[in-house]
Amino acid sequence: MSRMGDVLAGFHAAWEFESDSVLIRYERGIRTPKLFQALGERRVPNEAISGVTLTPGRRGTVVLRAELRPGADPLLEAAAGQLKEGCDPYRLVLPAERETLAEYYADELRAQLKDDGEPAERYLVDAPEAPRQFKAYDAKASFDGKTVNFRWFWTGASSAKWKAGDQSFPVAELSGVEWRSPEVFEGHLRLVRRDGSAAPAQPDQDPASVVFGLGYGPVHESLPFAAAVLAAVRQNGAAAVVPAAAPRRDPADIAERIRHLGELHQAGLVTDEEFSVKKAELLAEL
Repeated sequence: MSRMGDVLAGFHAAWEFESDSVLIRYERGIRTPKLFQALGERRVPNEAISGVTLTPGRRGTVVLRAELRPGADPLLEAAAGQLKEGCDPYRLVLPAERETLAEYYADELRAQLKDDGEPAERYLVDAPEAPRQFKAYDAKASFDGKTVNFRWFWTGASSAKWKAGDQSFPVAELSGVEWRSPEVFEGHLRLVRRDGSAAPAQPDQDPASVVFGLGYGPVHESLPFAAAVLAAVRQNGAAAVVPAAAPRRDPADIAERIRHLGELHQAGLVTDEEFSVKKAELLAEL
């Protein structure tokens, strides 16, 4: 392996190659994605990495990317493939003139990998530390490492949530977390309960969920939050699970949501493509 402490600096981040891991330090500049700034740094053990690629980038750049084993990182597990390319924390963009140097480090790192193709049995990359909090559209969400709390906002919470009252969820009562990016329609954070109790189909009606909105629950706040909760759930001994498919909705509810979607489309908050895709999804639930 390369000498301990060798550093490869790119745009927005620098990778320091150590004997058994890669330490990724993110910049704190105005052009750096906010998620990177929120993460600060990540130490990635070699055993968490399944592969390394080096590919041409845009406008005279190359991209070095570490591919992690499934289940090795709670952040990626919570994101479930929803992160945009520019917010991939394991993607280092470099000037094309550093391609030879990047290839050298990629080869050196590949030589250290012993991935057997199997998912990791435990998280190998540390989760963002608690305590954490963020503002959703309908609540303030906080997590102290043991309990998730939702405190409803009267301006955004549904009547169903107001009737249920503010919520507290000990980690021991949870089996997983569902995070849907705030950058798509119906973004939300939903806590999955260990007892398997049925939840309302819509997050805005579910007291175990908070919903995102324009400026509420941004990726750099809500995703590290979800990852921290997910890691605590795993440490507590519960496996993160995907909630069962939601039951079919009432036709009147579908019609109302399509009407609301149309208003967002007319206001320019939803693109033509997003409108068509989401409308088709809603109609498919009839």
